[in-house]
Amino acid sequence: MDDRVVFSGSLEFISLADIFQILGGNGSSGSLRMTSKHAPGPGIIHFINGDPVNAVTGALKGLKAVHALFGWLEGKFEFQEGDPKVGKSIKESRMQIVLDALSMLDDGAIPKIGPPSLDDSTPGDGGDEDRPALQVIKGPLPDYSYIIGEEEFRDGERIVKQGGHGKWLWVIFEGEVDVFREIPDGDLTIARLGEGCFIGTFAALLFREYARTATVKAVGNVRLGLIDTEQLSTVFNSLSSGFRKILLSLDQRLKLISQTAVDVYTKSDNLKKPSSDQKTIIKKGSSKEELFTIKEGHAQIVTPTKKGPLTLCNLEQDAVFGYIPFLDMGHELAHASVTATPDLKAVKLDITTMQEEYDALPGTFQNLIYVLGTLIFSTTRMTCRWHEEK
Repeated sequence: MDDRVVFSGSLEFISLADIFQILGGNGSSGSLRMTSKHAPGPGIIHFINGDPVNAVTGALKGLKAVHALFGWLEGKFEFQEGDPKVGKSIKESRMQIVLDALSMLDDGAIPKIGPPSLDDSTPGDGGDEDRPALQVIKGPLPDYSYIIGEEEFRDGERIVKQGGHGKWLWVIFEGEVDVFREIPDGDLTIARLGEGCFIGTFAALLFREYARTATVKAVGNVRLGLIDTEQLSTVFNSLSSGFRKILLSLDQRLKLISQTAVDVYTKSDNLKKPSSDQKTIIKKGSSKEELFTIKEGHAQIVTPTKKGPLTLCNLEQDAVFGYIPFLDMGHELAHASVTATPDLKAVKLDITTMQEEYDALPGTFQNLIYVLGTLIFSTTRMTCRWHEEK
């Protein structure tokens, strides 16, 4: 184990959720050591390629230890880079762990470790009381070599408007923004983005204007970096057609799950129901590592909830489904099933080649994929929660 400390700080200024996103976005391997004067001993979480694989704090080990450490709101941390040389006892994905732990914190299922005067209140999103609090999504540190300018927006100022057209792509340097969809009785906030997140998707790299699917406004003062889309477009166009389909399919997944969130929240008649004429072709929890693109027919992504199955989205021609080796977006395989019409025709993609293409991408491009996957994951979890509560 290399004892070189590459990342350290105070838990009062950066939470464990933020640390997870930074280490995950950078694919870091090593050990995170946390200490607090309010805890009798240290907590240690081991990471391989950005994913937590083992942990210990006191008598707790594995996932239980990780969950407990999310309650440490004061203390110090340091990340030592290298091969942790530990066995893998944690199977859950990074984003699933973060979202579950934050939900458990909100529900009081994880004890908070900190000074007696610590404010245990949880900030909401400023919306209706029946809307769950929004966790700020953060991304990896931006690569300034892709920045061609900076822009600042004041609190409440609109950055992009739903239905508007444009091809700009930004990364958040400082501050936070709310992403919301317009609904009949007002605005429905579906995400809050912080430092390292992107405003815009891969559609901005297609050399054509596209309709924005949501409105984005500043929460407090915000400083953005304007991305050189021409430089990223060169990378995008150099990719294989299969990899480009993955990226555009992720764009479409976010659009579709965002609409499902609106339909669930508003109890819309447009909410898609699981189709009785479709057969399950990939079961939730499957270990088959296969990836496909649709040539003909249709497929649905369906997840179980306490109120029964929920259709997250419908997939059509050129959409990609199955195992994406470098991304967990909270859908298939671990969290949802894939059903298909009898006339489905799909072509298998080579996941080894897809992984090799991903590994060769510039950091900014990888970060954009990571943030997009995180948005799909968080929007899906919120949609399922609304479905169960309403």
